[in-house]
Amino acid sequence: MSKVEIGQQVPDFEVAATSDSTFKLSDYRGKNVLIYFYPKDNTPGCTLEGQNFRDNIDKFEAHNTVIFGVSKDSLRAHENFKAKQCFPFELLSDSDEAVCQLFGVMQLKKNYGREYMGIVRSTFLIDTEGKLVREWRNVKVKQHLDEVLEALNEI
Repeated sequence: MSKVEIGQQVPDFEVAATSDSTFKLSDYRGKNVLIYFYPKDNTPGCTLEGQNFRDNIDKFEAHNTVIFGVSKDSLRAHENFKAKQCFPFELLSDSDEAVCQLFGVMQLKKNYGREYMGIVRSTFLIDTEGKLVREWRNVKVKQHLDEVLEALNEI
């Protein structure tokens, strides 16, 4: 599969999710879908980002929008993270990086001089018809929530 682009239909995909479920994009036709990719469960930035979405879930629901978080962490790690933070949305486990590749969020990163491939914090808004309408790459957590809510007000 090639990387999805703004204005394109997002190919249907399935991936394991928390709550002993499977996420299938086509199951959410008729709703806006916000998918946010984050590097790792229980890290400061990833926790804050999830908390921001959690604390404003009513605003997303008012805009007919469902939220899903994605990382390469295991379902077990996701279940613990979700329970600890009381997230009212599911987390998707993309251990084989198929969804990460579809959205083009895997990039070469550096940490303490070591290079590795990792998830670049990114968010994607898919409309009720399944088209990608907005994307945010290299997200800065502090102002991100406001950017996403503003975009929802526009559609």
